[in-house]
Amino acid sequence: MELVADLHVHTVASGHAFSTIQEIVTQARLKGVKIFGVTDHGPSVAGAPSFHHFRTLRFIPRYIDDVMILRGAEANIIDDKGGVDVPEHCLTRLDYTMAGFHDVAQYRARDIKTNTRAMINVMDNPYVKIITHPGNPKFPIDYDEVVAAAKEKNVALELNNSSFVNTRPGSSINCETIARLAVKYGAFISIGSDAHISFDIGNFDEALKMARKVEISEEKVINSNREILFDFLNIRL
Repeated sequence: MELVADLHVHTVASGHAFSTIQEIVTQARLKGVKIFGVTDHGPSVAGAPSFHHFRTLRFIPRYIDDVMILRGAEANIIDDKGGVDVPEHCLTRLDYTMAGFHDVAQYRARDIKTNTRAMINVMDNPYVKIITHPGNPKFPIDYDEVVAAAKEKNVALELNNSSFVNTRPGSSINCETIARLAVKYGAFISIGSDAHISFDIGNFDEALKMARKVEISEEKVINSNREILFDFLNIRL
């Protein structure tokens, strides 16, 4: 499986990432990444940009040196009612929004039932297309319920390469559980690098190993194909 896009990439605007958009474009070209999404953290994370950042992403050219740039956000889930920390008037301006739990944001790890409710409810937000790193062991969830809901609500679940490599220790077994359930239910998967420096863009190796291990079909990976990707994200250029 060859992926055409990296949908989870952070720039210096996130406050704890280290590369500019131009630096990311340079590495994307070197690695053959045709498309990437700028998905900086929502403002609940310390050092993250204000909502003005997301309102003005329209100033980024759609193409730089033949690399296509999508405008996105990694919003933080802030409650169990489906709330996120990027306001709707910003979300409407983006190509897509991802949402997930972060222990440095205002949501605090709770019991499985509450976490599961929070993750499922955020899927009802029409702008949220991808749930990021749902296998994070700091936020236990009912995997069966979450994957079934993702299938029903047509939201992709992320296999986050960084979770296998250098962040969120203990995620691997949870990610495998989610991946196997995705196959069972026919849910969509997004494979992302979660790059916080330009050199990590397009680093999918461990996530792809997991996808092959559980035999996820290419048609169910939203960034495996340009047409599938644009259709899933409802992008009309």
